[in-house]
Amino acid sequence: MATAVAIALYAVLPEKLIPGPRLAVPVLEVLLLVAVVVANPVRSGPRTRWSRRTSIALTVLVLATNLYALTVLLHALVATKAGGPPLLLAALQIWVTNVIVFGLLFWELDRGGPVARQQTRRDRLQAADFRFTQDEDDDTVEEVRRGSSAVSGWIPGYVDHLYVSLTNSSAFSPTDTMPLTPRAKVLMGFEATTALITSVVVIAKGVGSLQ
Repeated sequence: MATAVAIALYAVLPEKLIPGPRLAVPVLEVLLLVAVVVANPVRSGPRTRWSRRTSIALTVLVLATNLYALTVLLHALVATKAGGPPLLLAALQIWVTNVIVFGLLFWELDRGGPVARQQTRRDRLQAADFRFTQDEDDDTVEEVRRGSSAVSGWIPGYVDHLYVSLTNSSAFSPTDTMPLTPRAKVLMGFEATTALITSVVVIAKGVGSLQ
């Protein structure tokens, strides 16, 4: 569902922000999404290496096309007199898409992916990419302790990774969840940087239009 929302947001961007025919990239992304869903419709059965790689490739493709749109948008806002509600709305669409897609990327990579997190014993999981608060709550008050990873077997889902992405894009830095691996740090740093640049340029353009 999150991937479909991201694709839809991209598909309705202004045409000048989309490379080639408007529907070419969204159609390709939808085809990849269908392939991923067919390969593992409930995200809980055995997952092949092919389906995992296809899912990650789809997420990276959506991210890359969205970043292309962001680059074109920032150039239009900085180097030309273009502006107005359509481009500001496009900036919001791109920002929201980035939040969704980085959340998907975090979700796909963390501890081997969603299926691995559900099916693999905790002591055999890949190293965690993120340290959530639930991973540290086993020594706190009882009502909080019961929901900790150590006691309840809690594992992060997409909403948890989406929240990490949202707070990272809003605060331009980690908040209550820390990146542990180099790839997590690079991804969070890159997301925060793009969000910061977008915010600065859009705010500057908005202030300039009032003068």
